Amino acid sequence: MDGQLINRLNEILNQVFLGTPLYKWAVALLIFILFLFFRKLFSRIIVNSIKTLVSRTKTTIDDKLLSMIESPLRFLFIVIGLWIVLDILNLQADIAQHIIRSMFIILVFWIFYNGVNVFSEDVFKFADKFGKELAREVGTFLIKSIKVFIVIIAVLAVLQEWGINVTALIASLGIGGLAIALAAKDTAANLFGGLTILADKSLKIGEWVKVGSVEGIVEDLGMRTTRIRTFEKSLITVPNQYIANNPIENFSRRNVRRIKMTIGVVYETPSDVVRKIVSDIKNMLENHPDVAKDQSIVVYFDEFGDSSLNIFILFFANTSNWLEYVQIKQDINLRIMEIVEKNGSSFAFPSQSIYVEKLPEDILNS
Repeated sequence: MDGQLINRLNEILNQVFLGTPLYKWAVALLIFILFLFFRKLFSRIIVNSIKTLVSRTKTTIDDKLLSMIESPLRFLFIVIGLWIVLDILNLQADIAQHIIRSMFIILVFWIFYNGVNVFSEDVFKFADKFGKELAREVGTFLIKSIKVFIVIIAVLAVLQEWGINVTALIASLGIGGLAIALAAKDTAANLFGGLTILADKSLKIGEWVKVGSVEGIVEDLGMRTTRIRTFEKSLITVPNQYIANNPIENFSRRNVRRIKMTIGVVYETPSDVVRKIVSDIKNMLENHPDVAKDQSIVVYFDEFGDSSLNIFILFFANTSNWLEYVQIKQDINLRIMEIVEKNGSSFAFPSQSIYVEKLPEDILNS
């Protein structure tokens, strides 16, 4: 009975699937699972032990190098396991070799890609040479550019591994290459637009700007686009070409904010009281701690309105912050109300007075 079972098992294992006996598939699966186990063991024991070791050193270089290679090394177990599996299964050796070599190429460039993230602080320190106020934007731009360059080189290396002559491929594009170039025209324009923005220092992350009809806080300055968070909390992605070719109103770079108003007092207010109100308001503004003293302070009896004597007021709040601005404006409005009330006058509201020189006789006799 046992002999029959063994013979039956041998028959099953020697059956062919995709040109390979089933026992080879079983062995390949077991080996791949074994390498997954080694990968888990490597992550939990070896990597954690190395992390503990490098954390005790004074330098941070070893920590950064470990961060660069940790993920690729874990993936290396999968690559080696897949290599052995393909060799056991003997699945088109040439294609298998191309697959394994391509994965090794990806591993190498993966390490370089991680290196850009790990050493990003050093990139930002280098960007300080362009000016501390633009270090973040220039650094972000450089990091993204290096990452794109690494990805492009990796793709070209993989294509070369598969026997594709990249130079001949580009040269053979012909009309297709011209079409691609035309399609990439806007991308190139946006790229140069981003460089122009950085060179002009016209805006940076965190500033409140208005470009055309788009107004909000700059959240990210990229290679191709700039992201602006509006005050309605929606995120607008603006092409750099559009920003470079349109006026930029940068509210964050003003140190004062203008406050302009016209108040109207009732026509019953005597002229000497109007003079006193104008004088008191001007004195109040000149002595207010939140009014810019180096800017114009204008308070004048401006015109005779339809239902009021209008006093024109113009000054500048000593802040660029919107919340502080409205608080200052409220305080000054209340002080103006107190001045008007203290001088025995009041604010006018739209009204009309009708003067009748003579009433008809029938109305007088009724």
